[in-house]
Amino acid sequence: MAGAAIRKERRPRDTSKAASRVAILAAARRVAARDGARDMSLRGVAAEAGFAPAALYGYFRNKDELLLALAADDLTSLARAMRDAGGLSSGGLAGVGAAALDLLRGAETMAAASAALSGVAPDGRNGDAERLFNGRLIAALKALSDASGLPANNRESQCDVVLVASALAGLALLSRSGRLKALGFSPEEMIARLDGRFRS
Repeated sequence: MAGAAIRKERRPRDTSKAASRVAILAAARRVAARDGARDMSLRGVAAEAGFAPAALYGYFRNKDELLLALAADDLTSLARAMRDAGGLSSGGLAGVGAAALDLLRGAETMAAASAALSGVAPDGRNGDAERLFNGRLIAALKALSDASGLPANNRESQCDVVLVASALAGLALLSRSGRLKALGFSPEEMIARLDGRFRS
């Protein structure tokens, strides 16, 4: 009986904490879009969310954890976009790659996450933010494998999936910065080459 009362008391607080976390992430996404993910500050995010700056530390230990949480959300969107593209088209890697590239070009938090990974757990332990990011990364790689028809049933084919994902991330970076166009290539041309190399 007492246990039920305790559970009832915790549920609203847990719901409130989850809602606050969602509000902080939404505010962080707005600040990142306005100021750039790398230049985002916890103080700026707190002001945007209507929180005291110290309150954010109850949700994220530092800016790196916040960036990883945003990037983890982007990985979820990426996995969904690839699954949808794989289900809607029979274009294999070409259709899935185009959907992934479209999303990655606009996801500045993904680029900022690579720097954030080194700053999350200075004590050498994997923090919750890094575990969440890693789990979502694995889910996105699985979605890429499934939606594009790239098998991932052994180490060699898993390496191929990681290579394709790395190529797409690199293409997004080059495309976002205008370097791909400056080199005389189009994203579509590069994805078609990837598709040709990895088509089963």
